[in-house]
Amino acid sequence: MSEVLSKYLPEHAVKSCFELIKANEVHLKIVNERVTRHGDYRKGPGGKHEITINSNLNKYKFLMTLIHEIAHLVAFKKFGRNIKPHGNEWKYTFQQLMVPFIRPEIFPSQVLPLMARHFRNPAASSDTDATLSLALKQFDKENDKSYIFEIPYGSFFRIHNGKIFKKGAQRIKRFECQEVSTGRIYLFSPNAEVELLPARC
Repeated sequence: MSEVLSKYLPEHAVKSCFELIKANEVHLKIVNERVTRHGDYRKGPGGKHEITINSNLNKYKFLMTLIHEIAHLVAFKKFGRNIKPHGNEWKYTFQQLMVPFIRPEIFPSQVLPLMARHFRNPAASSDTDATLSLALKQFDKENDKSYIFEIPYGSFFRIHNGKIFKKGAQRIKRFECQEVSTGRIYLFSPNAEVELLPARC
């Protein structure tokens, strides 16, 4: 298992992650990319703890996702199954499990202060923290994707299912975007990854 983990995690995080997986009897599956989530945790048949994580994540996102999902397992064990999935009990557990990893041997120096700030009050998804998300994105494999907040107002973009939209105004945290084929308005998270299309005449 530790040999497999070393392909996906920062070198100095492998041993501690392996110990967490072993201590919590986690059955870890590394799976093909899912658009809607980086990872998930569920209690499978016979009470087996199953965690799945997308194989395409860079090593820093993979580490955060793994600890995020282990925090669900630990919080449920400690506080009971009736807690909110991303409530205070989970936040506290995620903080406690993640803080030992926020050090220069594991994360690049430019990311460390952003990690420290994020983990004062961790969100259900690190993708909602635009600054941290952008800092971590530079370690992704090369791709042609952009975040919605990066692309110009009025530009056209394509999402994972092939639908094309035009970017509109920001409404509080999300952007109003119009689907070109139907004219319907949809709200997009600033950190949704999309394919920017050439300008239309």
